[in-house]
Amino acid sequence: MLPGREAKAVDPREYDIMYRAEQSHWWYQGMAQITRSILEIFYAPGSGLSILDAGCGTGAGLLFLSQYGSVTGLDISPHALRYCAERGCREVARASVMALPFQEGSFDLVTSFDILYFQGIRDETALQETARILRPGGRLLLRVPAFDWLRGTHDARVSTAHRYSSRELSDKLVKGGFEIEFMSYANTILFPLAVLKRFTERWLLNPQQNSDIAVNVGVFSGLLRSCLVLESKLVRFWRLPFGLSVVAVAKKNGSVHPSIPWSPLAPPKAG
Repeated sequence: MLPGREAKAVDPREYDIMYRAEQSHWWYQGMAQITRSILEIFYAPGSGLSILDAGCGTGAGLLFLSQYGSVTGLDISPHALRYCAERGCREVARASVMALPFQEGSFDLVTSFDILYFQGIRDETALQETARILRPGGRLLLRVPAFDWLRGTHDARVSTAHRYSSRELSDKLVKGGFEIEFMSYANTILFPLAVLKRFTERWLLNPQQNSDIAVNVGVFSGLLRSCLVLESKLVRFWRLPFGLSVVAVAKKNGSVHPSIPWSPLAPPKAG
């Protein structure tokens, strides 16, 4: 049994939906723009970073992150890793984010996109593990869903345990040995529509309906994507006060995690 195997698995059908949607769905395209905008506050394309995408899912993020350096993907799900292979991603490992199979100080950047909230994942353990494998001055780029009262059908299908406030996430990052450099909500413009949809789901609709990313919004797709692209420009200069996601960039705190010399007894790097 893999370490951290107690984390509840995502419905395999969700991986199929994600794989088919990631290159064209308005949410994935828009959130990728927001991620790129935040990442480029700190790094330029071609920076030559050593990157781990912890919880890489079906691998779309690996393709995007490869513009900034060499990327290793990690996921607990064999279903997800099969889709990574279909994308041509070879540097992948099967493991839990709570027990990362890498030496201390292996990476310049760790990304974690909508992972820590799953049932069975102990977020504080995962953050401590992330700090361990980062080099001195290395960074974590983290995104989690916001506000526990916003739970919806998609949360049920992907086994959501918790949604976060920025204050809670900030406290957990500091406790995990990080210095916060950036913190903002995202998907703010569409927040009122999302709130309406969530409460409509609870009061009127069949709870077994399709998850959010399977909903066809037709001609409105371009408009919804444009809202997120606009946010990607705003978030470089303003911290958004509410939204459907919380995004943070945090640097490994050297005083909490002093540099430890490499030991020949350390486990080999997975890859």
